[in-house]
Amino acid sequence: MKTKTLFICENCGYQSNKWVGKCSNCDKWNTFKEETVMTGAPKKTAGLKAIAPRKLSSISKAYSKIPTNIEELDRVLGGGIVSGSVTLLSGEPGIGKSTITLQICETIARQNKNVLYISGEEGLDQISMRAQRLGITSENIQMISTNSLEEVLGTLEAEKPDFAIIDSIQTISSENVPSTAGSSNQIKLCAEAIISFAKTYKIPIFIIGHVVKDGALAGPKTLEHVVDAVIYIEGERYQNLRIFRGTKNRFGSTNEVGIFEMAESGLKEVKNPSSIFIDNRNSESSGTVVTVAIEGTRPFLIEVQALTNYSNFGYPKRTANGFDLNRLQMLIAVLEKHANIKLQSQDVFINIAGGLRLTDPAADLAVLLAIASSIKKIPIPHDLCAIGEVGLTGETRPIAQLSRRVMEAEKLGFKQIVISQTKENISSKAEVIQVKMIRDAMKMLN
Repeated sequence: MKTKTLFICENCGYQSNKWVGKCSNCDKWNTFKEETVMTGAPKKTAGLKAIAPRKLSSISKAYSKIPTNIEELDRVLGGGIVSGSVTLLSGEPGIGKSTITLQICETIARQNKNVLYISGEEGLDQISMRAQRLGITSENIQMISTNSLEEVLGTLEAEKPDFAIIDSIQTISSENVPSTAGSSNQIKLCAEAIISFAKTYKIPIFIIGHVVKDGALAGPKTLEHVVDAVIYIEGERYQNLRIFRGTKNRFGSTNEVGIFEMAESGLKEVKNPSSIFIDNRNSESSGTVVTVAIEGTRPFLIEVQALTNYSNFGYPKRTANGFDLNRLQMLIAVLEKHANIKLQSQDVFINIAGGLRLTDPAADLAVLLAIASSIKKIPIPHDLCAIGEVGLTGETRPIAQLSRRVMEAEKLGFKQIVISQTKENISSKAEVIQVKMIRDAMKMLN
């Protein structure tokens, strides 16, 4: 076999003989990196080998799980960490990846299990300082600092821990691959070797991964395919709220999210997220409405804030923080056409309080009410909650799990709950108001 220099896209793995600015396969810019790869036909094997198959009924379907005893994290993992599984944990720099992994090490070590923390980014003294700040002192946690795949696998085989952390996969490299750490070839080879080791010795491993500028996981897409679970940590770096979202899980559901709050002593579980999102709400101001969104299987009360202001330029500005901008443009058009609220000369700003990214269409009604409240300068009653999806013809549309949303709003003390039209039988002590068209919802501002 021979070596050859190629340019490989870090996002999708597409190969090119020369450097190009934009990848023709995934349309990403400036993702090509120069790498040396092996070419030519491999040596022929001496002969084929057969493996005796086993009947499905004879294979054990049971697998053990190690609970982290962090309820919000166990919820996302599906009850705990499966023996022999490899979980990829990713998020922006400073979001709390290293903090939560140290906390996981502590909770598992308290179960009389041996934990190995492998760092390729920080020195052991730096990790020790963070552990001291977090109050982690367990004697069952061991640490090494290395960038060599061979040393990582050798240490894992020698120690055979009950649980291991690798921080991070982009800093680990093998001497058998002629390219730098973090390249597509290195990440792919190192990940496959670590996964093979985990499956062979039934050791659960957490791998920390970096993200690129647009928030996607750095490295080839195959990295997400070969691991058993992928968890993203979402949230604004300068805000305290953190959301753990599973985008892949071979041993559980991907519909669950975990809510944490960053504190001086680490990430703390948020048992009642609804109260966090609406705790500091100013009920006397116009342009603020509460809605109920479903994240995973849990309903959250979310405050939607809107601000309209006269535009000094010919083209009004539309800005959304935590809400899809294209959907906002559509809702503004619906509001103008079907509620006769003119916004051609108004800048419109939408903010989802708490740093949450809201994708649930049930927030449409709250967004429209917040915009109308801001431009009319009429506050929405503080005990009113709006839940509903809005169509292009100005009609409200049925939404999923409406009863659970209404119950959550009632539990938090809301007396009036405006909902989209539904055939579902809604039972509540609060006043439930069904609206068929958005012009009916606008009567709340009269």
